[in-house]
Parts: sequence; structure tokens; C-alpha cells
Amino acid sequence: MRGEPFLYPGAVTALIRDYLHRHEHGDPLPDSLLTAREEEIVKLIAEGHSTKAIADTLVISPKTVDRHRTNILAKLGLNDRLDLTRYAIRAGLVEP
Repeated sequence: MRGEPFLYPGAVTALIRDYLHRHEHGDPLPDSLLTAREEEIVKLIAEGHSTKAIADTLVISPKTVDRHRTNILAKLGLNDRLDLTRYAIRAGLVEP
């Protein structure tokens, strides 16, 4: 609300772990924590689309959508679709 960045506490641990791993191996840091496809999926989830609707829209299987959602939740240290929706709003992927 004050225009400051916000991170869920669980995401901080994942970010630090990833940063240290990349630093050890000399890998460049990514511009974003999520891939473009993962951001697409977060946006669709936050808009209330079902797994099947997301799969149909992106022309992928529902299992692939579920796998992406699982990976996204782990990357961000979140627990469920509600947390993901809050993240999407804060990240500016969807309007509140």
C-alpha cells in the first residue's frame, strides 16, 4: 500500500537459498523469481479460472497446470490458491 516491496516470509528463505546457490556456482541472477509461463498461470489462478480452464487456455494438460502450481507455491513459499491470489495482486499481475 505504501509502494514498498513485499515478500511472504516463506519466500524469503527460498530466495536466499537460491541466491546463495547461484552465487556458489557463478550463475547469473534471474530478473524474476517466476518464469513467464508461471506468471501466466498465477494470473489465471488469481482470476478464478479452474485447472481445466487454464489447461484449455494454454493448450497444456491439467496435470501440467497442477505441476506448475505446485512449483510456484514452493518457489514463493506459499500454501494455497488464496495466498497465490494475494501474491498476484501485490505483484501487479491482476487488479484487486
